[in-house]
Amino acid sequence: MRGKREETQAKSVAPEAPKENAVRARKRKADVAIHLQDLDDEEVAEMTKKKQRECELGWSSDGGYTSPHRCIPTPDQEEDQPVSLINAGFPHYSFNNIFVTPVHCAPLPVLCWASKDVVWSNMLEKDKTYTRDVRMMEKHPHLLPKMRAILLDWLMEVSEVYKLHRETYHLAQDYFDRFMATQRNVFKSTLQLIGITCLFIAAKVEEMYPPKVHQFAYVTDEACTEDEILSMEIIIMKELKWSLSPQTPISWLNVYMQVAYLKETDELLIPRYPQATFTQIAELLDLCMLDVRCLEFSNGVLAASALFHFSSLELVENVSALKRVEVEECVRWMVPFAMALREFGGSPMKTFTGISGDDMHNIQSHAPYITWLEKAYSYKDVELDNHSSCPVPSGFLTPPLSSEKTEELLRVDAAMMKISGCELQPHSDTFHSSEVNTETDKTTANLNSI
Repeated sequence: MRGKREETQAKSVAPEAPKENAVRARKRKADVAIHLQDLDDEEVAEMTKKKQRECELGWSSDGGYTSPHRCIPTPDQEEDQPVSLINAGFPHYSFNNIFVTPVHCAPLPVLCWASKDVVWSNMLEKDKTYTRDVRMMEKHPHLLPKMRAILLDWLMEVSEVYKLHRETYHLAQDYFDRFMATQRNVFKSTLQLIGITCLFIAAKVEEMYPPKVHQFAYVTDEACTEDEILSMEIIIMKELKWSLSPQTPISWLNVYMQVAYLKETDELLIPRYPQATFTQIAELLDLCMLDVRCLEFSNGVLAASALFHFSSLELVENVSALKRVEVEECVRWMVPFAMALREFGGSPMKTFTGISGDDMHNIQSHAPYITWLEKAYSYKDVELDNHSSCPVPSGFLTPPLSSEKTEELLRVDAAMMKISGCELQPHSDTFHSSEVNTETDKTTANLNSI
């Protein structure tokens, strides 16, 4: 009987629960109604002060925040009236734009894997970040500029022996120049160790299967040991602050060539330019970069100037977004090297066993660059004449964007050059063949003869 009585009481109590819920609901509605009522002026002023106080606590001017967003109290204005930050009267708050706006309009096509503006901005930023010192040789009175040229020529020979990519060699050259700019009084006996170590580092950065350290030690003809290379590797990377990914001239040239031969359906995924043309322009780059004056110009300008000597100003502007004034000085400096390359005709494109045909042009090849450099230094007092008709270097590029020179040419490429007196006069810095000896019994020459 007690169980039935408790069940009856429970049933009688159950219907009363909704009443409490209804009371609570009515109470909440009443609270909402109170908040929806018009507030007094004092209450509005108090709420405004509270919000401003919270804003000041969250974004204090002494906090040192660097975020591009700023919580700025907006004065009472109409909804459609724009807020002027100049006359708003908030001197403690400012807007810092952290987004990099490219100086030049990106010539890249629309990319499916990234924003073309972001990619282009990163490339330009690398050119500014990885700076080089054209006066670095002044820090080393025991060295001569020709020693740098001989070393780099030997590194190209080693790169060809081990079938390293052009990018690997250009990375090694960048590491060498930037490292030498951080040092003083380096002796020529250490030069080969620094050079082969830079190539060793570059191979580990760029190559899928880089040569082992004992292979790099072998090409020095026992002048450098494995332990010395490994020790120098740490020294170089610390001096470079582990900044090992510059935008090299050859990588700039690769981009320019892809854009020049770009079709509407392409997205820079697969290179479609002629390999022979790329190789010829790369040879001009390799030749002129043996001269220490190449450090005066950015890598992007160097690649664009080399491309100009095989094409036109119109094409260079389209693929690089550079203007005439930005490349004019570099093009003028590169004229003797283009003349020397034209006179010798360049070297035929080489084939390498085990390398696919699509990648053959990317393998660094060695040519008689020292001989070409002697010829380039032999040109002196080059006069620019608008009426000269000397031909341009062999391999004239005829890309789809432009097949003829425009009227706005710099008047300084090989088609506009005239040598004074039509005779070659020796340059004071000309190399003598007796001083240059890079051919040895091995393809791995010893640089102790510098």
